[in-house]
Amino acid sequence: MSLSELRTKNVVNVPDGRMLGRVIDLEFCAQDGRVDAIVVPGPFHIGNAIKGERTGIVIPWSFIQRIGDDVVLVCLPCEE
Repeated sequence: MSLSELRTKNVVNVPDGRMLGRVIDLEFCAQDGRVDAIVVPGPFHIGNAIKGERTGIVIPWSFIQRIGDDVVLVCLPCEE
């Protein structure tokens, strides 16, 4: 699967059904070339938009439960 294919899939957090957005980037391990995490858009902040900064939520590969035809299912820890 290529990054361009992953970018077309919505990422959904299974425990609460929240749609997190689409994959915008990947993080790799430089030593062995494996994918360590996917990155989805983070919360929107007007200050970041003005500065031109892009924020994201890094989801470790181990949190991915399944990659389907249209969606990537993840299980993020509960926020309290």
